[in-house]
Amino acid sequence: MLVTRTPPNAPPAPSAGTTSVRPRPSAPLWAVPAAVVCGVMGAIQSRINSDLAAELDDGFAASSISFGSGLVVILLLLVVMPRVRRLCREFWRELRSGSFPWYLAIGGLGGAMYVLGQTFSVSLLGVALFIVCVVAGQTVTGLVVDRVGLGPGGVRHLTPLRVLGAGLMVVSVALAMSGGISTEAPWYLLALPMVAGVAMGLQQAINGRVTQHSGHFLVATLGNFVVGTTALLLVALVHMLVAGAPESLPTNPLLYLGGPIGVVFIAMAAYLAGPLGILTLAMSTIAGQIVGSVVLDAVAAPGHLTYTTIAGAGLTLVAAVLAASSRRRAS
Repeated sequence: MLVTRTPPNAPPAPSAGTTSVRPRPSAPLWAVPAAVVCGVMGAIQSRINSDLAAELDDGFAASSISFGSGLVVILLLLVVMPRVRRLCREFWRELRSGSFPWYLAIGGLGGAMYVLGQTFSVSLLGVALFIVCVVAGQTVTGLVVDRVGLGPGGVRHLTPLRVLGAGLMVVSVALAMSGGISTEAPWYLLALPMVAGVAMGLQQAINGRVTQHSGHFLVATLGNFVVGTTALLLVALVHMLVAGAPESLPTNPLLYLGGPIGVVFIAMAAYLAGPLGILTLAMSTIAGQIVGSVVLDAVAAPGHLTYTTIAGAGLTLVAAVLAASSRRRAS
């Protein structure tokens, strides 16, 4: 039987069925802006990881270093957080006993899948088309996950505003990225980033469920980095056996900030998945990533921004607001 811990002063959990979830908490006013900020941090992390991969000339090693450094940060936090250590031990015992399904504790594979999809397809599709396909996969997954109730907030019905917001998000990202989209790549390669987007959507749902069950978002964050780091290290080791290891590590400490930023991103997403729902969370973080990418590009190369890029970035925020307003009306 799947037992979900109930924090103090929380409403009682429904008793019917082993996969039921508690009634979703109302989202605080700062939840959507916080998710947008998380998206901005995700854009910064992507830029850092890209620079690290370029320095190493090895995207697999860079991904492993990023995930691995995030895992180190989480382990250091556990040293000074005895309550979270206890919750982690309890959650591990429940996984071993089967009282919590193992397939709801492998959210880190979503992040690993995204990184691998990025490694394999960006060079062939280009960054712009990769992002558009990821957003399409992640947005559709958010709709489905909310509708079937896989996320921690239970079933969230499809409303006209939610569907409109999801469609507008994909169109907005395509508009923002239109200047860099190339159609020369074979169509079947589009499946790789779409699968990565689906994996990202499922990751947010699973991490939200672990947070709800364990009682703390850092439990989900730890599990995410353990699973993701293990998967990426295995892939990186295989790649090193074939292509060889990087000659040396970069000395610039800023290139190693991707992992700590990822800890904040994943922890906040795990915390917000319940009150926001997976679709609103995904759309808010996507909006932040697009806006953050546009700002970074404006700083790095201000002369290359176009009006369509700026307009598309602005429309992503409108799409996120539509999804959030639909959630409030339905609550």
